[in-house]
Amino acid sequence: MTRRVVVTGAGLVSPLGDSPAALHAALCEGRGGVKPLELFGAGGARCTLAGEVSGFDAQKYLGRRNLRPLDRTGRLAASAAQLALDDAGWTPELRGSREVGLVLGTMFGGLHTISEFDRRAVEAGPAYASPMDFANTVINAAAGQAAIIHGLRGVNSTVSAGAASGLQAVAYAADLIRRGRARSLVAGGAEELCFESFYGFDRARVLCGSGGDGEGEYPVPFDARRNGFAQAEGAALLVLEESESARGRGARVLAEVEGYGCAFDASLGENEESAVGAIARAIGSALEDASVRPEEVDCLSASANGGVSGDRREARAVASVFGGRARELPVTAVKSALGEALGASGALQAVAMLGTMRDGVLPGVRNFERGDDGFPLASVSPAGRRVEVRRAVISSVGFDGHCCALLLARPASQ
Repeated sequence: MTRRVVVTGAGLVSPLGDSPAALHAALCEGRGGVKPLELFGAGGARCTLAGEVSGFDAQKYLGRRNLRPLDRTGRLAASAAQLALDDAGWTPELRGSREVGLVLGTMFGGLHTISEFDRRAVEAGPAYASPMDFANTVINAAAGQAAIIHGLRGVNSTVSAGAASGLQAVAYAADLIRRGRARSLVAGGAEELCFESFYGFDRARVLCGSGGDGEGEYPVPFDARRNGFAQAEGAALLVLEESESARGRGARVLAEVEGYGCAFDASLGENEESAVGAIARAIGSALEDASVRPEEVDCLSASANGGVSGDRREARAVASVFGGRARELPVTAVKSALGEALGASGALQAVAMLGTMRDGVLPGVRNFERGDDGFPLASVSPAGRRVEVRRAVISSVGFDGHCCALLLARPASQ
């Protein structure tokens, strides 16, 4: 028996606020969280923009708990988990009597902590490497620590699938519930902004303006001027529950996870047709999983981040799935305002889509002017628009071949 999976809560910490309502309002108003970098010195990096969670203080969300063992990634994840649990009505007392688990997606985990630990070990010797840092050098540290802090006694898993990690974590959690392996799970992604990853991406010339063309920084998804993405950080988590279980405790239902699909580009982006095919397979699989036809989808939240080839491939993939209707399908790309938050991005997209389902407004693509010649998605617009959304597809595409798509449906009562 396949069980229905519903979303009963959401929590986030992002460059555009720390509540689903605040995030959606900022996106619809065209505000941007991508600004000149302040969190650390960028050295000789060509890119100067990033999506920071300015002034982040985990104690605002977690109170007087002992946070010393947690690095920035762990604090972002634990903070978003607290907000999601509160939003879904999972009190500490309720968590004590019922089992709740956590599935967290992340691309790098605590990369800065890993780098600092290794740096001290190399420069001063192994005896001087911090044992406190060692616990955060494993990719599943943030998930384990967040579960300990919040008393989550159920499944505890970490998904690391590049920039698609957050959405794949939601898909994996939904599958566990559908198959009866869990009843309630907190799922999503978390990623920190740090010098090590920022400088690495800049050296790889994939950040906006890092190509040295002298034309400025344009992290504008689908726009003809785009020249790379702006790296960002944040955490976003959804509370997923088996439908009957959620109804039994009187939970509010925000959406239903109707289907998902995953695919992998074995060429790792080297072959255009292979990359397009993988994205299309992920979206097509999500529709097939839900027995939904392309014409029954009301809008799309794209993974596009301003990357020259990545955005083009995703646009082509969408056109191949939706055919001629792709020119009319309302499309948003929230990374135009948030930046590329890597393992957190797909989950942030999902939270933003909950706002669109609730308020009937799809955010625009910030700073978008025009697409490439022959651009197949004619409905991309810089302005938000009214959209009656019954079903929406969320697409998440990594740099390493991982692709994931999620189909969310609005509750019938909304």
